[in-house]
Amino acid sequence: MASLETLLSFVNTWECDENDHLNVQFYFSKFEEADRQFRMMTGFSEALVGARRVRHVRYHAELVAASLITVKSYVAFDGPHMLSVVHEMIEGSTGEVCATAIDGYTPNPSSAKQLRTRFKDVEENISKNAIPRGVSASPFSGKPTAEDLIKNGAMVTGRATVLPRHLNAEQKAEDTFALSCFSDAAAHIWERTPMNTAWLDENEYGRVALEQKLSWISPLKHGDMIQVVSTLTSVQDNTFTIRHHLFESRTKRLAAVCDQVSLSMDLNSRKAVPMAEDVRSALVALQS
Repeated sequence: MASLETLLSFVNTWECDENDHLNVQFYFSKFEEADRQFRMMTGFSEALVGARRVRHVRYHAELVAASLITVKSYVAFDGPHMLSVVHEMIEGSTGEVCATAIDGYTPNPSSAKQLRTRFKDVEENISKNAIPRGVSASPFSGKPTAEDLIKNGAMVTGRATVLPRHLNAEQKAEDTFALSCFSDAAAHIWERTPMNTAWLDENEYGRVALEQKLSWISPLKHGDMIQVVSTLTSVQDNTFTIRHHLFESRTKRLAAVCDQVSLSMDLNSRKAVPMAEDVRSALVALQS
């Protein structure tokens, strides 16, 4: 049986952003629905494998309004985690893989043989497309405080409140909420760089994420207020990496962290824009 078809969906115009393609929060929303369906179809649950440690998404091709979406999901034991559930998002009319997600789990090692047997009908070797590239596969493990991050050059980039529409069946904030906060926060980081709004508008460029790794540290519930604290963590030839930290505002506890690989895209050619040396130098100076 191998991979299962876990989602048949569609890109609505209201899910697209200023770049006229599907916003990252809705990629995560669709992967979350595919995962719910996969669990129902297979009996996969956290009671068997523990809590999900990380969801690692790579974006391979744009999905635009009216695109058909199919997601296929399977279990992999040869990935970067002890056990991974892999979701492949495919454009339904062309068959092109547009995005991949790895959900990483660390079950008890003594249960490995049992899990292989239980999920052998939905096991595949992990696809090369899904393998992490721009950020490490490991879940976030630090214990930063907002105060320390800000002292070291990070900035507050967002504030929000968890509302009923952001909750899942377990009454916890979904990935989509966190990603919507991080998506909005990224623009405030970009604004501190030479690639600010004026530069983007003048050149008809857009802000794009290539890869995102979400690690939940502690849950959020209805009514929780949050702030996002973001920082630049690395600069490559044409890309740079942002780390977003989501804190619950009242208790100041860390709730989630997202590492994001970003670049600028020419909105006419739909191709990556090479990074000029002066821009790279300015980004390096902002790292903390």
